[in-house]
Amino acid sequence: MFKSKKVILCVVALLVLTVGLVGCGSEEAAQTEYFSIGTGGTAGVYYPLGGAIANLVDEEVANLSVSAQSTGASVENVRLISDQEVEIAIIQNDIASYAYDGVQQFDESVQNMRGIATLYPEVIQIVVRDDAGIEEISDLKGKSVAVGAPGSGVEANASQILNAFGITYDDLDEDYLSFSEAAGRLSDRQIDAAFLTAGTPTAAVMDVAATQDIDLLNFSQEQIDKLNSKYPYLTGVEVPANVYRGQDSEVSTVALQATLIVQEDLPEDLVYEITGTIFENRDRLISAHDRAEEITIDTAQAGMTIPLHPGAERYFNEVE
Repeated sequence: MFKSKKVILCVVALLVLTVGLVGCGSEEAAQTEYFSIGTGGTAGVYYPLGGAIANLVDEEVANLSVSAQSTGASVENVRLISDQEVEIAIIQNDIASYAYDGVQQFDESVQNMRGIATLYPEVIQIVVRDDAGIEEISDLKGKSVAVGAPGSGVEANASQILNAFGITYDDLDEDYLSFSEAAGRLSDRQIDAAFLTAGTPTAAVMDVAATQDIDLLNFSQEQIDKLNSKYPYLTGVEVPANVYRGQDSEVSTVALQATLIVQEDLPEDLVYEITGTIFENRDRLISAHDRAEEITIDTAQAGMTIPLHPGAERYFNEVE
C-alpha cells in the first residue's frame, strides 16, 4: 500500500512538473514580439536593405520576429512610426528633422521617434533620357518629369530642388510615381526625366539603363552651393563614371543620409541589442546589399537630425 502511494505521488509530481514545463514554454512563446520595419518601394534601396536588417535581427535577437514592409518611404514611414503601426523604419535625415520639428509637410511635431544610426548617403539622382534634350535643371521646363510617389521623401526633394532654381510644378508636366513606376515610364519613353533619391547604384535606374541610353543631370559647384545654403542637409557628392550603363562621366549632385529610426518607447535593452546586432554582423548585411558597405560605427551618427534612442546611444558609447 505504501509503495503504491509512493508510486502514485511520483506520477502526480511528474505530471505537475510536465505541466509546469509546458506552461513555461507557452509563456515564453507568448512573449515573442512581432516588429515591422517600414522601408520603401521594392525597386529602391530601402526595401532590400531593410529586409536584410529585418532578417538579421529576426535571427539574432531572442523572442523577436521582424519583417520588412514595403511602403511609400520616408514621409509615410514617419506616419507609420507616429501611429505605432511599425516599430522601426528607414527615412531620410531631412524628413526626420522636419517631422520632429513639425515643419514643411508636417503640421504637428512627431516626438515619438528616436534614431538608431545613419546608414549611407542617399544620392538625389535626376535621371534623364539622352534624347530628351535635358542638359541643365532649367531644361526640365515643359518636360514630363516623375517627381516621386505622393508624400515621399523623393517628392519633397524634387520640390525643394526645383523651387531653389525658380521652377514650379506648373512649369512642367509632373507625374507622381514610385521608383519602379518611374523606371517603367522612362523605359517606355512616356516621361523625359525622373527624380530618384537612393543609394547608388539604384536597381530602378539600372533597369532603365539596360534598355536605353540615359544620363544623370550634373550640377555645377555653384548650383550645389546654392542648394546647400538653402537646404543644409543637401551636401555635394560625386557619382563615379559607369555606375550605370551609358553614364560615361562622373556626375556631381547632392545627397542626404538614410537614417534608421525606432519608436521612442521601445525598451533600452532591446534597442541596445538591435543596434549591436546590426553593427557586429555588418558582413551579413553587405552580402545582402552593397550599400551596407557604408554602414560603419565611424559614420553612424553623422547627419543624425533627431535624438538617439538611449539604447543606441549606450551601444555607441561602449564601442567608442
